[in-house]
This record gives sequence, C-alpha cells and structure tokens, in this order.
Amino acid sequence: MDRPAVAVLFGGRSSEHSISSATAGGVLRAIDRERYRVIPIGITRDGAFILEEDDPDKFAMDAARMPAVIDNGTRILWPDSALSRELRVTDASGTRSLGNVDVVFPILHGRFGEDGTIQGMLELLGLPYVGAGVLMSAIGMDKHTTKSVLKAAGVPVVPWVTVTRAGLDRDRALWARRIRSLGLPVFVKPARAGSSVGVSKVSEWDELDAAFDIAFAEDGTVLVEQAIVGREVECGVLPAAIDDTQGGMPRVSVAGEIVVTGREFYDFEAKYLGADGVDLVCPADLRAGELTEMQRIAARAFEALGGEGLARVDFFFTGTEFFVNEVNTMPGFTPISMFPTCWIASGMTYPELITELVEAGLRRTV
Repeated sequence: MDRPAVAVLFGGRSSEHSISSATAGGVLRAIDRERYRVIPIGITRDGAFILEEDDPDKFAMDAARMPAVIDNGTRILWPDSALSRELRVTDASGTRSLGNVDVVFPILHGRFGEDGTIQGMLELLGLPYVGAGVLMSAIGMDKHTTKSVLKAAGVPVVPWVTVTRAGLDRDRALWARRIRSLGLPVFVKPARAGSSVGVSKVSEWDELDAAFDIAFAEDGTVLVEQAIVGREVECGVLPAAIDDTQGGMPRVSVAGEIVVTGREFYDFEAKYLGADGVDLVCPADLRAGELTEMQRIAARAFEALGGEGLARVDFFFTGTEFFVNEVNTMPGFTPISMFPTCWIASGMTYPELITELVEAGLRRTV
C-alpha cells in the first residue's frame, strides 16, 4: 500500500520566515518516513512555491545563521481543480509529477500563512491540511480580535488599547489618555505578528513613539497592553482524541514556564538565538489546583476560538489569577520549542505528536 503523501509547507512572506524554516527542519527530521512520503515545499520571501531539499540540517538556526528558502528556479504547480490532488513541479528540464498529495502540513508563522490565507487556498483546492481552519487561524493571528473573542467568552485577558496610525494622527490626545490609563510599564506590539517581532517594552512615556515606529513597521494596527507582574507560563492544547470517551474536551498539556532573569522580556533573541537571561522550565512548578485552573482556562480559550488543530496558550500568572496573553494556532515546532516540550513532558514523543497532527489532517473533510 502506498504511503500517504505529506506536503510540508514552510518559509513564507512574513517576518517569521526563518522561524518557519527552522520549524520545518525539526518536522522533516522527525516525521515517520516509513509511514509517510514527504514532499518539502518552500515559499520564498517573494512568495514563490518551490520544491525544496529534503534536508533537515539545511534549516538549522543559530546566532550566526538564519535559515531561509532560496529560490532554486523550481515552481510547484498546485492541482488545477478540486477534482485532482496531483502536485507537479516545473524547472529548466520541464514539468514532472510529484504524485497525489494526501495532506498539507502548513508550518507557517505570521501573516500569509498562519492567518487563514494559506488555509483558504487549500480549502479552495479541496486539499486536507493540518491545523486550525480559516476562521480560527484568522482570529488567532489578530491579537485584538483574539482578545475581544476571549473577553466575550469570559476568559481573563490583559487590559489593552488598540490603535492605528490614522487614529493617532486624527486625535492623538484622545489616544494618549486611553493609553496612559493603562499605567506604566506597557508593551507595544503589532496586532498581526509573532515571535516577539516588533514588540517593545515601554517604561517611560517618552519611549512610546519609538515603540510605535517599531510596531507599525510590522502592521497597521498596534496593541498597547498593560504589563502584568507575574510568571509567564504556557501549555499546549489539542482537540479531544478520536477515541475520547470523556465528553470531547480538548486535551491540555502540563505547563512550561519562561523564567526571565537578565532581560526586559522574552524577546526574539532569547526565543530563537540562545541569548542569555532566559530559562525554559518544563514542567513548571505549579500546585495541582493551579495547573488544573490553567488547563481549564486554556481549554476554554481554545474552544472559544474554534477548537481545531492545535494551539499554544500563553499566560501571565500573578500567583492568584491567570490571564491569557496569546493563543498561537501554529506555534514554534522545533524539538526544543515550548509546544512540543510540554507534550513530551506530558508523555508524548515528538514523532508521535507529528503523527497525530498528520493523521488528524488526513481525516479532515474539505
């Protein structure tokens, strides 16, 4: 029997291109090759779909090297209708078939991938895929919309103000009053970006304009959030298992904690380049009742956004209250990223986690 073909899709046009490429390296290394046939498809920074090398080492990331999808002249030709699942590739020697694709694993972070756009394309083509659908992806990518949906569902979120450049220009005094009501310090972040790209901590109000410039370079909408004094804890969420007999509740991993000791916050360098001043602890030191409450809120947040695919739910914990910071519908997925680390600590191996996600994608109806 032929192995199901998994198209691993990565790179992309967002500022998180390199993070996506590094994540793909981890998945390419761990996916069960006896069970699946893998087709690695890279998206260049210009948006070209190319047939990539099936080489996990090519996409390793360190402080001296940021992996990227480089245009090699090939072009992926997607099916020409929903009646076909045949992938083809064209290059200088002509066009050849890659066979039918059974499921697409879009390991894309940020805009043009994690935000529902690639999911919409795959829906139009009738191709099953891994992860959240169009709506959940779009909601999860937009921090303002995520917070609005969670707040309406009774999930505790950090107080925030959302601004646009046009709004600031129209009535700066009004927005200044609203923002200052949050108190200091605050975090300024793009509404639609991840991996801490474009995020600044503002400890004095005269730092606000510079923080806006950095955030607006990533997105036309920016959030100013009240800084919560507390621990940063995270957990992974998956839908109920296919053989679930416990009422179909989402599964939530143990908690991991980001311990920041020598930096202002958990920034890009600390997340991906091994910068000093941050320790990742998993499982986090939480009492049984605290972990239960965190898992309850994480499951509620996951379901409020759509309850599909997978998510990493990030919290601030004050010692008495959990506040949801973000819900990531395609979190970092390298073997040392917090999402797989939390599931490994919960008893699942990294290859098993990938297999479960792929199998769920194969069952998807589009």
